[in-house]
Amino acid sequence: MNRILLVVLFISPLAWASDVPETHDHSHEGHLHETMVDGKNLDVNPERFDKFMEELTEVNVAIVSVRGMVCDFCARGIEKTFLKDKNVLKIDVDLDNGKVMIAYSKSKEINRDEIKKKILSNGQNVSDIQVLKV
Repeated sequence: MNRILLVVLFISPLAWASDVPETHDHSHEGHLHETMVDGKNLDVNPERFDKFMEELTEVNVAIVSVRGMVCDFCARGIEKTFLKDKNVLKIDVDLDNGKVMIAYSKSKEINRDEIKKKILSNGQNVSDIQVLKV
């Protein structure tokens, strides 16, 4: 009888705890940063991506992985180069993670070679480009 009582006392709190719904401060349901692009997960900082996408709709987004971007001067050069393009609606250069997010107007088909040339003209190299149509 004592064993049954011990088992019931031990299992009861565990059963009760499993009935408590999980709470999260931030739901990621439906967020685009969880999207698969070209057969792989979108490689970007989720919070930074969500902030970048605020107020953007009907756009094409290029997420560029850049090698050789080591200083703020490099990052600002890339930013200036892309902002000269009238089809670029918004750009975010993440120096710490070597990522550049570029939002183009929906009418602009993203040209990967054009992006590579612009990055190369600033002295860096592209290691990957992921394109997302939003």
